[in-house]
Amino acid sequence: MTLNNKNLPSGLPPPITELTVAQDLKMRQLELSLNSGKAQLKDIITVFLALQKQNFVLCNSLTNLVNKWPKDRPITKEDLTMFGILLETKD
Repeated sequence: MTLNNKNLPSGLPPPITELTVAQDLKMRQLELSLNSGKAQLKDIITVFLALQKQNFVLCNSLTNLVNKWPKDRPITKEDLTMFGILLETKD
């Protein structure tokens, strides 16, 4: 879906959920390694726990960012900047 410039939402951009080519390749290598039977259970547990901790840290960071994000965002284009208002002349 493509948005027109007029319909762009204000605020944060949407999250990027697609993997890069390098990330996709790494995921494939991990999948092949895990399915080959050569991976040790201890190694898998270590990686899982590290990823879970990283997930919690990322979640806490995003929650903190959202909670501290300014609540009073401008709604109209006129409110986006005061520069035009300051230089506006009344005839």
